[in-house]
Amino acid sequence: MKETERAEWMERMIAPPVPLGSYHPGDVTFLLKDLSGADLERGTSERETAIQSGVHYSEMLPVEYRPTEPYIRLFHETLDESAARVAEAAAAVAELIWARKGPEAVLVSLARAGTPIGVLVKRYLLQAYGADLPHYSISIIRGKGIDENALLYMLQRHGREARLQFIDGWTGKGAIRQVLIEACRSFAARYGIALDDDLAVLADPGHCSATFGTREDYLIPSACLNSTVSGLMSRTVLRDDLIGPGEFHGAKFYAEWMEEDVSNLFVDKIASHFDSVAEEGRRRAAAILASPPQVTWQGLADIEAIRERYGIADINLVKPGVGETTRVLLRRVPWKILVDRPDNPHLRHIRLLAEDRGVPIEVFPGLTYSCCGLIKPLKGDAP
Repeated sequence: MKETERAEWMERMIAPPVPLGSYHPGDVTFLLKDLSGADLERGTSERETAIQSGVHYSEMLPVEYRPTEPYIRLFHETLDESAARVAEAAAAVAELIWARKGPEAVLVSLARAGTPIGVLVKRYLLQAYGADLPHYSISIIRGKGIDENALLYMLQRHGREARLQFIDGWTGKGAIRQVLIEACRSFAARYGIALDDDLAVLADPGHCSATFGTREDYLIPSACLNSTVSGLMSRTVLRDDLIGPGEFHGAKFYAEWMEEDVSNLFVDKIASHFDSVAEEGRRRAAAILASPPQVTWQGLADIEAIRERYGIADINLVKPGVGETTRVLLRRVPWKILVDRPDNPHLRHIRLLAEDRGVPIEVFPGLTYSCCGLIKPLKGDAP
């Protein structure tokens, strides 16, 4: 593509964002089309059958799971217990971003699990350095790619030299990191603009990222819940009949859940520890900068071993890590849960959810992750 053609692409008319979500307005701007009036939810079994029959997961939404009272109590207990630990990891990630990109950084959370982490990073940098960095939440979808209109909107606002920093909650197999790498490669080829495909995450148990707060696989409290800890936003949706050429990918805003929303409670609680953990965050970041960790995709070896042992043909039915296992139990049709050891203290909520849904738990010694969720194959070749 010639430079003049690239310049014309940068002038593409993109519908401006509308206010969405339950976060404080200064915390994040959602670059998403509001689909709150669309009928998108499907029951778990219906959705699972559709996905395994070839319907893309981004064309529908799961029915929001309403946690039981014991599970809500567990969320609050876990948040109380882990807030300082999560704050340390968030501080380390923020310090790494600041050291590498400084005040020119534009924070770009990947909706929706990345959004609470992006809010924490933004708040930390404002508190520690007085830097009020722009923060957006955009859609990236496995099998379909990143929202190019959202990327173009940010570059139009902040200039083509803007230093975008992508942020997510954690890594599992590294599928989203791979989508991001390919999306940045494709974007550079199409528009002549090189984006940094580094993905900053709070936890990187899959060894898929070079910017992380920890590689330990423990429960990040935001993984416990769905929209009520993510600004009351649904997963993102991409369907040709709903999203036009100049529009962002879509999502629903569940305003009717406002009384049960803990999105701001989550970030407020963790951010309250920033002063006390800042020194440890800087120390952890300095260690990573001094000796950059390797991105080995180590967790993929686990996945292959699990697939071979259980006769699973489709890698997408294996969901490693505490965060992804939680989502299997909340949104999919789980077959069984694998754990690294029976007494792992990070898995109380996994045991509670598995018990609620009648899902067996098996020990799989030597796991890189604390646990792994296996989705029940629904086709005739199920093991």
